[in-house]
Amino acid sequence: MKLIFCGTPEFAVPSLQRLAAAGFDLQLVVTQPDRPQGRGMELAAPPVKLAAQKLGLPVVQPEKIKKNQEFQDQLNQLRPDAIIVVGYGRIVPPWMLLLPRYGNINVHASLLPKYRGAAPIQWAIAQGETVTGVTTMRIDEGLDTGDILLQKEMVIRPEDSSVTFAPRLAEMGADLLVETMRSLEQKQIAPIPQDNSLATLAPILKKEDGLVDFGRSAVEIHNRLRGFQPWPGAYTQFRGKNLKITAAQPSDASLALPAAETQVNDGKLLVGCGGNTVLELLQVQPEGKKPISVRDFISGYRPAPGERLG
Repeated sequence: MKLIFCGTPEFAVPSLQRLAAAGFDLQLVVTQPDRPQGRGMELAAPPVKLAAQKLGLPVVQPEKIKKNQEFQDQLNQLRPDAIIVVGYGRIVPPWMLLLPRYGNINVHASLLPKYRGAAPIQWAIAQGETVTGVTTMRIDEGLDTGDILLQKEMVIRPEDSSVTFAPRLAEMGADLLVETMRSLEQKQIAPIPQDNSLATLAPILKKEDGLVDFGRSAVEIHNRLRGFQPWPGAYTQFRGKNLKITAAQPSDASLALPAAETQVNDGKLLVGCGGNTVLELLQVQPEGKKPISVRDFISGYRPAPGERLG
């Protein structure tokens, strides 16, 4: 089976590697252009490009694909049996959808139709899900609305964040992709239309998603902190300056703390949250400084009884 692979982030790398190891004919790898990164803003290659180069595969990095005649001609000449799309970061245009006989096959990091969109892992954890998974689907012109091919579940551990969970899900997705492609070759898959009435969205994250609303319960805030890693994280204000919350946990302390009000209790920094719940801060990062333990924060800043966050 002749394949073209479109992908960009680290999540897509295991899928590319597993297809190569399984013996599929990877004719071309399409990824996004190198982008400036870090404080020095030096150009950095996407993880998929680096992986493709290690595998000795040809790589192209078009800035645009919707109306790019040169790119369209290149793919037409290759005549792939299928186009694989894993976290590519571009909307697949109609001409690409129609090109291969097996269609454009996507690995999506949720159990569709739940969590359609750009950030399914982050939102699943932020919403307190204990189980999510991966779906292989045939892309259509909608937003993650195509027919389901295969699905597999994975448990989200209580200690998981997006950073720790995504690599495990990527490995599962890679295995499911190989299984999907072999089953398609052998005509052993019956695509299943999605039930749109059950759809939920996982939109691209914005900076303001990380702003802590202490009107939420401690569990909700903790789940959002876990989900929104590494960005936008969780942040609030303390004494008029930005304060990142880098580690926290719901507390079983039986205190009647108003929302956003802090209290130092037995060396612990506690914050009142919605529903008469309490969040214990474990590590914070004051504006312009490195992350510090709450013990060091209490020692250095000496929060007064009743001081508020936000």
